Amino acid sequence: MSNNHSKPDFYSLKARKEGYMARSVYKLEEIQNKNKLIKPGDTVLDVGASPGSWTQYAMQLLKGRGKVVGADLKPLGKFKAKGNMTFIQGDVFSEEVAEQLASLGPFDVIISDAAPSTCGNRLMDTRRSYDLVERILEFTLIWLKPGGNFTVKIFQGGDEQILFDRMRGEFEQVKRLKPKAVRNESFEQYFIGLKRKSNL
Repeated sequence: MSNNHSKPDFYSLKARKEGYMARSVYKLEEIQNKNKLIKPGDTVLDVGASPGSWTQYAMQLLKGRGKVVGADLKPLGKFKAKGNMTFIQGDVFSEEVAEQLASLGPFDVIISDAAPSTCGNRLMDTRRSYDLVERILEFTLIWLKPGGNFTVKIFQGGDEQILFDRMRGEFEQVKRLKPKAVRNESFEQYFIGLKRKSNL
């Protein structure tokens, strides 16, 4: 099997030129352009933020108002964080991180480009992705304000429709998108939840 990832593609070169930590920024850019997830003044949480391109882009969208909180087990890449950005290195599902989030949230927007560790077995990888997204969705329902927006990466080919249907119960509008920057051979897509319903 040839490794198509060794040669930088259009989006990798564009990211390098524009100073982003990773090509994945263009996935969020397309999601944002089509759905207006983030607006200036929002409090945004980036779950699985490393290496930091989504955090970078979210900071730009805020135009100096609001704040971005990034959380990941791995450190962020070296980029100039302007304005109000906080990074928490740790397990986003842990009590320790929850304590830190309590003083920073709740959030207007939660974004996640997190992926499980993959093994190359599509069945196992889609299962791991499902389990991770299920946990991120549970987490989102704790930390996202009513009226808030959410996007998360999920691998196609498993039981992802169950999570999509669950999101329909929680958000006024739910969409799926495979952004142009997703590699052709990849089976990832993004679920987008707009305007979280108030449970009052």
